[in-house]
Amino acid sequence: MSVLIAFLSLLVEVRFGYPDRIFRMIGHPVTWLGALISFFDRRLNRSIDTDSARRMSGVIALLAIVLVPALLAGWISSLFTALPFGIGVVPVAVLASALLAQRSLDLHVEAVADALDSGGLEEGRCAVSMIVGRDPETLDEAGVCRAAIESLAENFSDGIVAPAVWLGVGGLPGGVAYKAVNTADSMIGHRTQRHEAFGWAAARFDDLINLPASRLSVLLLVLASFVVDGADPAGAWRAIRRDAGKHRSPNAGWPEAAMAGALGLALAGPRVYGGVLVPDHTMGDGRRDANAGDIRRALRLCRVADALLIALFGLLSVILLLA
Repeated sequence: MSVLIAFLSLLVEVRFGYPDRIFRMIGHPVTWLGALISFFDRRLNRSIDTDSARRMSGVIALLAIVLVPALLAGWISSLFTALPFGIGVVPVAVLASALLAQRSLDLHVEAVADALDSGGLEEGRCAVSMIVGRDPETLDEAGVCRAAIESLAENFSDGIVAPAVWLGVGGLPGGVAYKAVNTADSMIGHRTQRHEAFGWAAARFDDLINLPASRLSVLLLVLASFVVDGADPAGAWRAIRRDAGKHRSPNAGWPEAAMAGALGLALAGPRVYGGVLVPDHTMGDGRRDANAGDIRRALRLCRVADALLIALFGLLSVILLLA
């Protein structure tokens, strides 16, 4: 049943996304999780504590951040799935669709290409600042394009494939638990003075639970490159084998390398965050001078890969229902 929920939620989100009207009325699950994470960060992450004490506080906080929303999601899911004739699967899938980012990711990345085409570098920097954490003022046009493509590749894995995988494994509670960990990592899983120790558990656990999806994302992107004009599946595979494991993230390098190799680009490398140059290996050995056309090629590749993901869950749903 959870695989069917994942399949239906993918269909709902790719068609409707998360409506702005609902967001204005009640917010979004990520904003609710963010408020919970901020609460524990304020209460438990004390500068007067030792690093070991802050690390233990981070473990306790992560347990609460994951378990409380997951248990609530499990209770809500049980109310619907108890309905006769399996009709409760549909509302659960609608709720679960809020954990996916197919439509929003596509729109935000396409907005960068549109901004570059219509308004030039400054508008491109503004658009890309909505989806990346690096300093946009340090980016030239090629840097803006690379940032958008890198964000697309990474978020295809942890914003689409990973929540779908964990929805398929654990239903709505599994998807919510994944989203809680991923949001915690994005908020407190940084190697800063404040969060180096407190966010250690969130960062390490996020690395672990994103591992299956990052590898599945690679497979989907390589398969998609066989049918997208101008994409190179052999180049994608070479870049994965050569570069994926060298990325500073144990997971982000896999889809980024696949994307770089498929499009004949060189992505990642050193980047500036908060005024600090962060070293990293380059993914792929192609062009650094990416352009808006490359963003659109990357979008086509991700759209096909996403269609393959939906088809995979549809096939698994049929097999499991007939078994």
